Amino acid sequence: MAETRELRLKRLTMRSMRRGIKEMDLILMRFARARLEQMTAAELDLYEALLDENDQDLYQWVSGQTPAPEGFFGLIEEIATEVSAR
Repeated sequence: MAETRELRLKRLTMRSMRRGIKEMDLILMRFARARLEQMTAAELDLYEALLDENDQDLYQWVSGQTPAPEGFFGLIEEIATEVSAR
């Protein structure tokens, strides 16, 4: 049985807030609350792939300490923009 969009959004929201380091919990939870519902299936696929990345790497990408990989660059910019807007 395929996962419904509603269940996928709930699962991704939970993964966003239970990362391992508190900073990423806060950053990704804000982003998830603000943006997940509006994302397309392809955008959700990319976000889910991002959630598989290491927290230390994610934090460095979002904070601008190191450049994000090309495939995640746009999404990382969205996350950083969403976090800085709040």
